[in-house]
Amino acid sequence: MPKLMSKVLIIDDSPVDTLDLAGILGRNGYTVISADGAELGLQVARDQQPDIVLMDIVMPGLNGFQATRLLTQGASTRHIPVVMVSNKDQQTDRVWGARQGARGYVTKPVRERELIGLIENLIP
Repeated sequence: MPKLMSKVLIIDDSPVDTLDLAGILGRNGYTVISADGAELGLQVARDQQPDIVLMDIVMPGLNGFQATRLLTQGASTRHIPVVMVSNKDQQTDRVWGARQGARGYVTKPVRERELIGLIENLIP
Protein backbone atom coordinates (compact mmCIF):
# COMPACT_ATOMS: atom_id res chain seq x y z
CA MET A 1 0.00 0.00 0.00
CA PRO A 2 1.50 3.35 -0.95
CA LYS A 3 2.40 5.82 1.74
CA LEU A 4 -0.13 8.61 1.86
CA MET A 5 0.38 10.91 -1.12
CA SER A 6 3.73 9.41 -2.16
CA LYS A 7 5.01 11.32 -5.18
CA VAL A 8 6.72 9.49 -8.05
CA LEU A 9 8.69 11.33 -10.74
CA ILE A 10 8.85 9.58 -14.12
CA ILE A 11 11.76 10.72 -16.31
CA ASP A 12 11.22 9.26 -19.78
CA ASP A 13 11.24 10.77 -23.28
CA SER A 14 8.54 8.34 -24.51
CA PRO A 15 5.00 9.66 -24.00
CA VAL A 16 3.64 6.12 -24.39
CA ASP A 17 5.93 4.67 -21.72
CA THR A 18 5.24 7.60 -19.41
CA LEU A 19 1.49 7.07 -19.83
CA ASP A 20 1.84 3.34 -19.12
CA LEU A 21 3.86 3.96 -15.96
CA ALA A 22 1.52 6.75 -14.83
CA GLY A 23 -1.44 4.39 -15.25
CA ILE A 24 0.18 1.72 -13.08
CA LEU A 25 1.13 4.25 -10.42
CA GLY A 26 -2.26 5.99 -10.45
CA ARG A 27 -4.10 2.67 -10.04
CA ASN A 28 -1.95 2.01 -7.01
CA GLY A 29 -2.56 5.34 -5.30
CA TYR A 30 0.59 7.27 -6.17
CA THR A 31 0.79 10.92 -7.19
CA VAL A 32 2.64 11.13 -10.52
CA ILE A 33 4.76 13.90 -11.95
CA SER A 34 6.79 13.52 -15.11
CA ALA A 35 9.54 15.04 -17.21
CA ASP A 36 10.19 14.22 -20.86
CA GLY A 37 13.98 14.26 -20.63
CA ALA A 38 16.85 14.00 -18.19
CA GLU A 39 17.75 17.69 -18.01
CA LEU A 40 14.18 18.69 -17.19
CA GLY A 41 13.86 15.69 -14.87
CA LEU A 42 16.82 16.82 -12.79
CA GLN A 43 15.26 20.26 -12.34
CA VAL A 44 11.85 18.78 -11.47
CA ALA A 45 13.49 16.46 -8.91
CA ARG A 46 15.24 19.39 -7.26
CA ASP A 47 12.10 21.55 -7.24
CA GLN A 48 9.42 18.93 -6.42
CA GLN A 49 11.42 16.56 -4.16
CA PRO A 50 9.59 13.36 -5.17
CA ASP A 51 9.66 10.28 -2.95
CA ILE A 52 11.17 8.18 -5.76
CA VAL A 53 12.31 8.60 -9.39
CA LEU A 54 11.66 6.16 -12.24
CA MET A 55 14.45 6.80 -14.77
CA ASP A 56 14.58 5.71 -18.41
CA ILE A 57 18.08 5.08 -19.76
CA VAL A 58 18.03 5.92 -23.47
CA MET A 59 17.13 9.59 -23.91
CA PRO A 60 18.49 12.36 -26.12
CA GLY A 61 21.09 14.61 -24.50
CA LEU A 62 21.81 13.47 -20.98
CA ASN A 63 21.12 9.75 -20.63
CA GLY A 64 19.55 8.01 -17.65
CA PHE A 65 22.84 6.73 -16.27
CA GLN A 66 24.31 10.25 -16.24
CA ALA A 67 21.14 11.74 -14.74
CA THR A 68 21.01 9.04 -12.06
CA ARG A 69 24.60 9.79 -11.05
CA LEU A 70 23.78 13.52 -10.81
CA LEU A 71 20.65 12.85 -8.73
CA THR A 72 22.27 10.37 -6.36
CA GLN A 73 25.26 12.64 -5.78
CA GLY A 74 23.39 15.95 -5.61
CA ALA A 75 23.13 17.56 -2.18
CA SER A 76 19.39 18.25 -2.53
CA THR A 77 18.47 14.94 -4.23
CA ARG A 78 20.79 12.22 -2.90
CA HIS A 79 18.09 10.99 -0.49
CA ILE A 80 15.67 10.22 -3.37
CA PRO A 81 15.84 6.58 -4.51
CA VAL A 82 16.17 6.07 -8.28
CA VAL A 83 14.87 3.02 -10.15
CA MET A 84 16.07 2.46 -13.71
CA VAL A 85 13.23 1.54 -16.10
CA SER A 86 14.49 0.42 -19.49
CA ASN A 87 14.13 -1.78 -22.55
CA LYS A 88 17.77 -2.76 -21.98
CA ASP A 89 17.90 -6.11 -20.19
CA GLN A 90 21.63 -6.82 -20.02
CA GLN A 91 23.34 -7.59 -16.72
CA THR A 92 25.97 -4.97 -17.58
CA ASP A 93 23.23 -2.30 -17.70
CA ARG A 94 21.93 -3.39 -14.29
CA VAL A 95 25.43 -3.28 -12.81
CA TRP A 96 26.20 0.10 -14.40
CA GLY A 97 22.89 1.50 -13.11
CA ALA A 98 23.74 0.35 -9.59
CA ARG A 99 27.19 1.92 -9.88
CA GLN A 100 25.52 5.23 -10.72
CA GLY A 101 23.46 4.94 -7.53
CA ALA A 102 20.23 3.33 -8.78
CA ARG A 103 18.46 1.33 -6.08
CA GLY A 104 16.51 -0.86 -8.50
CA TYR A 105 16.12 -1.84 -12.14
CA VAL A 106 13.02 -3.01 -14.02
CA THR A 107 12.60 -3.76 -17.70
CA LYS A 108 9.90 -2.62 -20.09
CA PRO A 109 7.21 -3.68 -20.52
CA VAL A 110 6.93 -3.17 -16.78
CA ARG A 111 5.18 -5.81 -14.71
CA GLU A 112 2.87 -3.95 -12.33
CA ARG A 113 3.38 -6.11 -9.24
CA GLU A 114 7.17 -6.07 -9.64
CA LEU A 115 7.28 -2.27 -9.96
CA ILE A 116 4.89 -1.57 -7.09
CA GLY A 117 6.69 -4.04 -4.82
CA LEU A 118 10.01 -2.37 -5.56
CA ILE A 119 8.61 1.11 -4.94
CA GLU A 120 7.01 0.02 -1.66
CA ASN A 121 10.37 -1.35 -0.49
CA LEU A 122 12.26 1.83 -1.40
CA ILE A 123 9.98 4.58 -0.11
CA PRO A 124 10.70 5.05 3.61
